[in-house]
Amino acid sequence: MSARDDQVLIEKLKSLPPQRRAEVEDFVDFLRSRETDQLLTRAAAQASEPAFKAVWDNPDDAEYDRL
Repeated sequence: MSARDDQVLIEKLKSLPPQRRAEVEDFVDFLRSRETDQLLTRAAAQASEPAFKAVWDNPDDAEYDRL
């Protein structure tokens, strides 16, 4: 998003009544929270990979992979 787009968005927000601005703020907080949750989920998955590598990469597991 360009600086011009940002300014247009800010002007649109300013034109809203206070209650609607509060709704927009709540929605923005929700989006940020969802993004944070997704980042934490990805980080947890990456952190657990080494611990599960021995479970995932073994001859017995290879049999299931071929099914």
